Amino acid sequence: MPAIALRWLSLIALSLAITLVLEAVRLPAALLIGPMAAGIMIALAGVRLSMPAFSRSFAQAVIGVMIATTVTADILVTFAARWPLFLATIVAVIAVSALSGYALARLKVLPATTAIWGSSAGAASAMVLMAQAYGADARLVGFMQYLRVIFVASIAAIVARTVAGVTAGTPAHAFFEMPDYAEAMTAAAIALAGTLLGRATRLPAGLLLGPLVLGAVLHVAGLSFYVPELVLALAYALLGWTIGLGFDRDVLLHAGRALVPVTGAILLLIGFCGLLAYALHVFAGIDPLTAYLATSPGGMDSIAIIAASIDVDVPFIMALQTARLLIVMAIGPTIARLLADRLMRR
Repeated sequence: MPAIALRWLSLIALSLAITLVLEAVRLPAALLIGPMAAGIMIALAGVRLSMPAFSRSFAQAVIGVMIATTVTADILVTFAARWPLFLATIVAVIAVSALSGYALARLKVLPATTAIWGSSAGAASAMVLMAQAYGADARLVGFMQYLRVIFVASIAAIVARTVAGVTAGTPAHAFFEMPDYAEAMTAAAIALAGTLLGRATRLPAGLLLGPLVLGAVLHVAGLSFYVPELVLALAYALLGWTIGLGFDRDVLLHAGRALVPVTGAILLLIGFCGLLAYALHVFAGIDPLTAYLATSPGGMDSIAIIAASIDVDVPFIMALQTARLLIVMAIGPTIARLLADRLMRR
């Protein structure tokens, strides 16, 4: 067997082994963190592998369509009914996360754009892809984002269990369930058309935003489609390998040195969101658990799973989480550029 084939088989086998362990302990985002960890281990072992050019485009298109399926008419109705409250909450979380990234950059813990994108409170996979498109170090951004996902989802699960007595974890995956071929092919067509739209607009991260925007509009309009779990798992694996295989000893040492301040920044952001949730409860009458899950900074998939298993206002939670994601993706590049320029001038 050729050496290159053995390398790929080693990467795939190691990814499966790590992912199964992470799934067994119900770690959030295991399908992405497992391949990323395997890629880091392979890279640090000196094994040379490079991802094919199409893998990044495929991963962005699939993840864009997946995020689009979370945008529904119910979420828009909920947002329209309480948009001042939503906007105030979202602006507060974005401001604190941006200040957190700015502080990490000022302290020279991480480079400016990397610190700012890594601190952005949105869907982790989307933030990594956007950061890469705008010139940040996707490896360190991924390290920050997925570390926060683990903290946020774990603390949210503990809070839900303490308050509501519910054990919330990742559901079993239906990788080999027969898909609805019509809906799956519709998703594939949206991914292709959105990719072409993204290329035509020539916007950074257009390969992610094109499928996301097109899919969201069609989903709200009533078109039914979905991404099969096996395809989504492949997209996560490709993204995880792309990040992980880019690591080297210098990057890992940098991530290790940044671990304590980054963890501190994450805990401060989670604490601020907890205070924000308390304010929503006191001044807007939102029940405490709904407010806490709605304001949790990131880990939207895990938050959705937890919310669906307990007695909370799920439309409110998902409306706030989805609105924050879309707003961060819309204004994140501008914030990152402004803060990075300010740091460079100083």
